[in-house]
Amino acid sequence: MGVLSTVTKLLQASSQSTDRGDGTEAPTGAYWCDDCDERIPDTAVDGEGAPDCPDCGGSMTFERSPGTTGCAC
Repeated sequence: MGVLSTVTKLLQASSQSTDRGDGTEAPTGAYWCDDCDERIPDTAVDGEGAPDCPDCGGSMTFERSPGTTGCAC
């Protein structure tokens, strides 16, 4: 029975993640500035619409993460 209980404990330990996150929502994409390559996660943006780039002041565009829908378009 020692081997069986050891395997059971090992499987239980491997399925318990210690990374529980910080309670914030995961980003689904980011806003990018094409001119200066500045990136801002969508969860860091307050309000509606695209923000202005903090470096150059230009308009930023939204791009989704590839894992969100299987498409990075």
